[in-house]
Amino acid sequence: MPYDPDSTAVVVVDMQNGFCHPDGSLYTPASEAAIDDVAALVDRAHETGARVVYTRDVHPPEQFDGANYYDEFERWGEHVLEGSWEAQLVDELDVRPGDHVVEKHTYDAFHETELDGWLSARGIDDLLICGTLANVCVLHTAGSAGLRDYRPVLVTDTLGYIEEADREYAVDHADWLFGETTTRDAVDFLPTC
Repeated sequence: MPYDPDSTAVVVVDMQNGFCHPDGSLYTPASEAAIDDVAALVDRAHETGARVVYTRDVHPPEQFDGANYYDEFERWGEHVLEGSWEAQLVDELDVRPGDHVVEKHTYDAFHETELDGWLSARGIDDLLICGTLANVCVLHTAGSAGLRDYRPVLVTDTLGYIEEADREYAVDHADWLFGETTTRDAVDFLPTC
């Protein structure tokens, strides 16, 4: 079924130097390998007039000081610090003035951000979700979207991951519980008038 560009957004999750560049602290080869497919999906969205949203995982250095339980630095080490090269989106992505960039401080791009209000103000219902990491920020963002009554669709061949099993888990879980899956080649948009 074709997507209506007026009510669809491509959500690009955390395609940042820290995850996708070999010099990044949380680099994975699969995240780097996803760049071209993500960029192609973004180009298709731009061509059709669908909205494009980029999320950036950004952490102030003191974010987890005094944390009781939730401490990403303890789990992953310091990464994508505010103002750092690691926190920047990869150069290969065509970020345009009309695109929306969301800074998030945890796995879920809806948690304490303006994303829900931005999408709803523009009449967006369908979210084509791509990016990295499949079973972490992609999956948590997609699940949160479904709980907010958006239609989250994971674009399976545009996902970065640590291990292939992580991508398979995220895709299977989304398809089974709260969303849908597709491939980049299967994404089709209705023609614009």
